[in-house]
Amino acid sequence: MRILVIGAGNMGLTYAEGMSKSKLLKKRNIMVLDTSEEKLKELNAVSHFDAFNKLEDCVPKADIIFIAVKPYHAENVFKAIYPLVKPQQIIISIMAGVTISKIKTLTGLKKIVRAMPNLPAKIGKGLTSYVVSSEVSRVEKLTIEGLLDTTGKSIEVSNEELIDASTGISGSGPAYVFYFMQSMMEAALQMGFSKNDSVTLVSQTFTGAVELFNQSNLSPNSWMERVASKGGTTRAALDSMEDNNVSLLIKEAAFSAFNRAVELGKEY
Repeated sequence: MRILVIGAGNMGLTYAEGMSKSKLLKKRNIMVLDTSEEKLKELNAVSHFDAFNKLEDCVPKADIIFIAVKPYHAENVFKAIYPLVKPQQIIISIMAGVTISKIKTLTGLKKIVRAMPNLPAKIGKGLTSYVVSSEVSRVEKLTIEGLLDTTGKSIEVSNEELIDASTGISGSGPAYVFYFMQSMMEAALQMGFSKNDSVTLVSQTFTGAVELFNQSNLSPNSWMERVASKGGTTRAALDSMEDNNVSLLIKEAAFSAFNRAVELGKEY
């Protein structure tokens, strides 16, 4: 199997590194294409990458073409690869908002996967939601899942609307967590903790809470009830959040990202 990654940005390289460890490649190098001379120098220094700057030199060789460019580059990239592709090739796109129908039209290919990754993929803790076109076979789908799982976990969703919804939950979600962490660290500083202690207090609290959740069958509400005793400190904090509609604001933020993903689909 030969895999080509078009676009050597953060997510493109993250998946290239992850997939390079897959047994499915049978020790064959990942092909990576980028037009930046500086980036090409970086790629050529990596032993398990074959670097390219011309589509015609790598697209015909690929079994799976992984598209990791910005959505506004989609039309130009797909039009450029149109005369180079073969019917059996599979495209995996991680571009927000660019639909399967659009990709089919611009490339002439039928086997299309839309995927929505998130930033923790960089450390092998990512979550990728994906949906496949009807032309992708069951065996091909298992191969795709195996490749996506090299950066964490993947879940197949039933329709493209859920890919856009994944943008609002998992795709943009790490930023929500960082926003909450930043606010807590600022509160810790105001309470008198040093910067280093503030970071440790908050980061370890998040790590511990997530591990507690993952190692049990309890819901977040159940954990909150265990921590928050009537009239206690935690209950005071949770009551403050409820009084200020924090839950509603978080949901509205997630839907804002979801709605923007839908808008992007109309733009591109």
